[in-house]
Amino acid sequence: MRETGQMRYVRRDADGGIVAVSLDPMEGFEPVAADDADVVAFGSRFSGPQSRFAESDREVVRVLDDLVNVLIEKNLIRFTDLPPAAQRKLMERRGLRENGTHLGLLGEDTALF
Repeated sequence: MRETGQMRYVRRDADGGIVAVSLDPMEGFEPVAADDADVVAFGSRFSGPQSRFAESDREVVRVLDDLVNVLIEKNLIRFTDLPPAAQRKLMERRGLRENGTHLGLLGEDTALF
């Protein structure tokens, strides 16, 4: 069963350096706080330019999603002008956002103006 809160479980090498982090307790792992300096340093090894690029992609997708909705609301394009695959994807995203599972990249206020 997964622990809740800010606990992480780490496995260390012979020198005491972290070699693995888990959200679940596992044999050979020790509990540490999620904000432990060693855990933060370990995680930062995986948040380089590629990670930031992927985060930027998610943010741009949200901006484009909002842009398409504004264009449709202002009757500058029609939803039916879009290819069927794009229509399906936009409808799926709209459903996810209405159900509260949006990414929240622009904060809680989804109004643009």
